[in-house]
Amino acid sequence: MSAPLAPGEVVGYLGLGTNVGDRRAQLQAAVDALSGHGVRVLASSATYDTDPVGDVLDQPDFLNACVRIATALPPEDLLDACKAVERDHGRTTDVTSPDYVRHGPRPIDVDLLLLGDAPYRSERLTLPHAQVTERRFVLIPLLELDLGLALPDGTRLAERLERLPFDEGVRRSGDPLRVPDAG
Repeated sequence: MSAPLAPGEVVGYLGLGTNVGDRRAQLQAAVDALSGHGVRVLASSATYDTDPVGDVLDQPDFLNACVRIATALPPEDLLDACKAVERDHGRTTDVTSPDYVRHGPRPIDVDLLLLGDAPYRSERLTLPHAQVTERRFVLIPLLELDLGLALPDGTRLAERLERLPFDEGVRRSGDPLRVPDAG
């Protein structure tokens, strides 16, 4: 069982993915790094091998997982923390860089999916994440963490998963990632 929430903390969920190098080690390194950015990881889903989706399909399969977190960071600061972990672990997000390929291979992706019970919208961030209900590789590990999870508007994520086509390959690959901050 996770440690109780500290005053000011809210529960959130992050999606993790990678298809470069030692994929499991990349995911674990991201989980381990989050605590240095004001994020407590409470639980991890299993890892899943997933087919690439989006604009670049000719690339290695991804390894994905979701983690339940606790943080007192406001949404924009949490987004900054996720982006810092990506940068620190080799992710290129500079669209002017010759190494940048949108939806291309990447050493780590840390997506803020859900935070607390209220929606949030700014120029940089929309919560819940716009794709949270559209991707099997997000919903399957997310529901593993909480089968009753719902969006702030009451939409049950399990019902959304039931409606998705089976054209996106998602295969359980391994045990949950180690959670260093769990109490």
